[in-house]
Parts: sequence; C-alpha cells; structure tokens
Amino acid sequence: MRKKIVQFFVFVLLLSFSPNGNAQGAISGFYNKKGTATLVLGAGFEDSKNYFIGRVKSDLSRNLYSVSIFGIYGISNRLNVQASLPYLSSGEQNGLQDAQIFLKYKAFQQQRETSKLELSFATGFSTNVSDYRVGGLNDLGQQAKILETRALLHYQKKSGWFANVQSGFSFKFEEVPNSFPFTLKIGKASAKSYFDFWYDFQYAFGGIDYRGTPFPQNFRELGVTFHKVGGTYHFPLSKKSGIYISPSYVVDGRNVFQGFAYHAGFTYQL
Repeated sequence: MRKKIVQFFVFVLLLSFSPNGNAQGAISGFYNKKGTATLVLGAGFEDSKNYFIGRVKSDLSRNLYSVSIFGIYGISNRLNVQASLPYLSSGEQNGLQDAQIFLKYKAFQQQRETSKLELSFATGFSTNVSDYRVGGLNDLGQQAKILETRALLHYQKKSGWFANVQSGFSFKFEEVPNSFPFTLKIGKASAKSYFDFWYDFQYAFGGIDYRGTPFPQNFRELGVTFHKVGGTYHFPLSKKSGIYISPSYVVDGRNVFQGFAYHAGFTYQL
C-alpha cells in the first residue's frame, strides 16, 4: 500500500510552469503502474521584482498568474506518457501557453535490499496552443516549438529518501535559441507525506539580449538562462487524492525575471 501511495502523489513535481521553462525538471523519477492515470490541477503566482537585461539586473517588474492541468498514464510499468497545458495571465496578456507531451521509459533498474538505482530516458515535444503576442515583457512565452530529450538517474533508499539528477538537450525550431537543461532534486517520499528540494538550471546557446542589438528586436530570439531553486510539500487527503504547495525563487539568469513563485494544487488518481 505504501508503495502505491508514493507512486500516486509524487507526480506533483511536474506541475510548476514558467514561460521561461518548466521548473523541477521535465520528468520525475517515479512511474505510474500499467493502466493507472493521475491528474493534477494547479494554480500559481509569480511575484517578480527585477528583470535581468542580458545579465544586468534592472527594476522592471511583473506579476504572472497561472492555472495548469497535468496528466500521466502508465502504458506499462516501465513506459509512461504525460501531457500538460498551462493558462497564463500577465498584465493585458492572457491565454493558453504551450502544450507539452512526453514519453518516459525506465531502461535500467538495480534493486538492492535497502536501495534501488534506476536510469530513465524520455523524449517530448511542446508547441504554443494560442497565437499569443511576442514583443514585450508581459509575453506568455516565445511561441517555441521544442523537441526535448532527457536522461534521469534516480537513487532511492528503502526509508523513502531519494536523489535524482536529469539533463539532456532542448532543440528549439526556427528562431528560438537551443538550450541545455539540468535539474538536481533531493527529498523523501513516504505514505504520510512527500517533500523535496530542487535546483533547476537552463543555459541558452546564443540568442540576443533584451534592449540589445539589432533593433527592432525579435523577442523569439532572446536567449534565456536561469538558476532556480525551490521545493515541494504534498500530503494525501485520501488514498486517491491530495494537495500540495511548491514555492520557488529565480536566483540569477539572463533575460529572465527574478523573484518568488508560489504554486499549489490538487492531485487525483483515476
């Protein structure tokens, strides 16, 4: 029973969205069992006090509100499919942002008496759903079409403590610069609750800087780099449902807002 509960609610890790990239990594180290599905409904608020013009901090600010839905289904115990879609609102800009779908496969597992080590691979694709405007700091995104690849190494103790690391490559079509992602996560999953702490990094290859040259600027060409930290706490309401909170903070970056973000939501296993 404990194992089933843990597998159910850890998928809240994938919920927090940002127009500059998904927090907490694109995939998690936990899997839905064959034939089971999990839905996550969430809302968030980003309170950004500063914006990095290139790498120079400015006092440009923005408030961003989000509502999102995430789902994952176990095709098999080793193969899962997941999809997500956020709705964002910033200033006068609001609408559906970018839909994302991923396939995740557990390629290797080494089981020991007190621990296990797993290696997973994933590929995904995301694209803008609405024709939102691109050309200002309240933009919902860059209308990027992205082909994602990820590898994830997950280590977990029998006590519930775990650590995982994931990375890969984000190939972005047309004018949006490609990027390198990296996520490190440490936490504990038990039958009573779940918590984690994570560091998320994205490095953009090239691209232009805000208020740089050439002028007028094409905001789809902005290179977005960031360092972000955060955590998640989840507790079950029943065997099939639970709620979570997930604060985060953008520490530094390039062409990105700096500030706190707060997310909360509801999880349910079908």
